[in-house]
Amino acid sequence: MASVPFDQLDGFIWMNGEFVKWADAKIHVLTHGLHYASAVFEGERAYGGEIFKLTEHTERLHESARILGFKIPFSVEEIDDACRTLLKKQGFTDAYVRPIAWRGSEMMGVSAQNNRINCAIAIWQWPSYFDPAQKLKGIRLDMAEYRRPDPRTAPSKSKAAGLYMICTLSKHAAEAKGYADALMLDWRGQVAEATGANVFFVKDGVIHTPKPDCFLDGITRRTVIELAKRRGYEVVERVIMPEEMEGFEQCFLTGTAAEVTPVSEVGPYSFTVGEIAKTLMEDYSAEVQPRLAVAAE
Repeated sequence: MASVPFDQLDGFIWMNGEFVKWADAKIHVLTHGLHYASAVFEGERAYGGEIFKLTEHTERLHESARILGFKIPFSVEEIDDACRTLLKKQGFTDAYVRPIAWRGSEMMGVSAQNNRINCAIAIWQWPSYFDPAQKLKGIRLDMAEYRRPDPRTAPSKSKAAGLYMICTLSKHAAEAKGYADALMLDWRGQVAEATGANVFFVKDGVIHTPKPDCFLDGITRRTVIELAKRRGYEVVERVIMPEEMEGFEQCFLTGTAAEVTPVSEVGPYSFTVGEIAKTLMEDYSAEVQPRLAVAAE
């Protein structure tokens, strides 16, 4: 699949209420979302034929659009139904799900109040965000040049396409140096997140993670915190300064694409792939699998 361009994959895409052939899901070059990043999206995974926490993701998609000043013309229920139907139509049980909403091409300029709000969903097979063999050993992260912005300068609570520009730049720069990803600080110089995943650290059996005050409080992040607490682990959400990484023993990332991924290095700092990270990897894998209904006797 990696060798096939994404615009040449087979199947269907749900677009503005209709299922269209993959190759026919097109927009105009003067689409506002392309020029001015007036687009919001979600990333979801299907396991065993069910999309994990689908409604939470769809609700966040609607909230992201609200923050960017537009309303998606399909309800949460309609988008949920479209995702489930498309998953079956694609014939997948384990897959990646990408809903997106954007301003169309009716007006071109910074202001586009009357542009149509479009919505589409694509589903494809995406087994692992990071190399599976490297993931078991712990991936290596560079320190990113760019920082997560002050919430007074960008809509940080929205999963907005424009906010990922510095993520792409940072990940490309890291990959060019042989790293898998990059860790980003925020505008204050505090540890924030990786380019597409939240970060956790472990010291003396306690899990520490940055407070999500200028980046997304990820759905996977919240799930893993819940799983950790079920295990009896203490989870502390707090300000973390980069120099503190020298004293942490373990590090791992969480996200829909990354799932739970151990980290062995962040810049000059090294970590072990310890029991807590391994346990949460296993617990998350078990959590996302569909629960089989038990028939009443």
